[in-house]
Amino acid sequence: MKFIRKFLFPFAIIYGLVTAIRNFLFDKGILKSTSFDLPVIAVGNLSVGGTGKTPQIEYLVRMLSSKYKVATLSRGYKRQSEGFVLAGANDNALTLGDEPFQYHQKFPNIQVAVDANRTNGIQQLLTKVNPEVILLDDAYQHRKVKAGLYVLLTAYGDLYADDFMLPVGNLRELRSGAARAKIIVVTKCPTNLSIEEQNTIAKKLKLNSSQTLFFSTIAYDETVYSNNGELLVSEILNTEKILLAGIAKPKPFFDFLKNEKDLCLTYPDHHHFSDKDLEEIQTKAKGKIIITTEKDYVRLKDSVLKNQLYYLPIKSQLLGNEMLFEKLIFRFVNTDCTD
Repeated sequence: MKFIRKFLFPFAIIYGLVTAIRNFLFDKGILKSTSFDLPVIAVGNLSVGGTGKTPQIEYLVRMLSSKYKVATLSRGYKRQSEGFVLAGANDNALTLGDEPFQYHQKFPNIQVAVDANRTNGIQQLLTKVNPEVILLDDAYQHRKVKAGLYVLLTAYGDLYADDFMLPVGNLRELRSGAARAKIIVVTKCPTNLSIEEQNTIAKKLKLNSSQTLFFSTIAYDETVYSNNGELLVSEILNTEKILLAGIAKPKPFFDFLKNEKDLCLTYPDHHHFSDKDLEEIQTKAKGKIIITTEKDYVRLKDSVLKNQLYYLPIKSQLLGNEMLFEKLIFRFVNTDCTD
């Protein structure tokens, strides 16, 4: 493994140099960034996947949507459509991507759109629905749009400060890119994270004076849900079942639900389940219930597994300082829209 890392090291240096030059050109205005005259909040990370962007977007939706007309804009990763799509009654995970479709189903009071070209996506949203706040999902590196506020996520136990550039590590850009964020959230923390460890992490991340650090954890629902009903988690913990996940880092999901009799099935993040996949899962799950993630459920709920399939919702939950977080978000939305 060390040999492979040494072999890939020059490629990581080259990739880091390319991203650094690109960021420099955007910072100096040589490459154009477009600002918009409304609050645009970009949520993302420096690393590849697994930091909890979806629950963080949902946290912001819950906070803002009762007071403002909110829209989310995502790339729509692995969708089978092109260009700008504004979610409607006939859309699904194939036309929107799994995460945007999850937002669309879960929050009927907001507008959900997808477009790989975020500049065009925002312009289309302004023309078609005129939102008051736009949440950009996984757009930290999308420098062609200059968001007014950047929220940077980094996972506990996998901090960007301890990581390295692709392909040696998992960073999409150099650690110095963290300076664009006004809010940094360390996600997926243990619920009993001590103040001493929080301070240690803060020192490691080397925040500047304009940045505020928060810590969050994943809160699991006490119930699993399906098309046919719901079951209490406490009632199924000791039941033999199939646990199914096609997400970046499924271990916490498995750890929360599994017992020694359970079979855990892991697939790549955003996996599109083929007929062969479904047939194999159905064979393994004969007579058993299947528990999956909410993101996977939106892709599987109409499949042959639907009669035995349940999902477990999750939420992002701050470990204190909720009032400060809300204050920073609402202050930005109400005043400083374009940084």
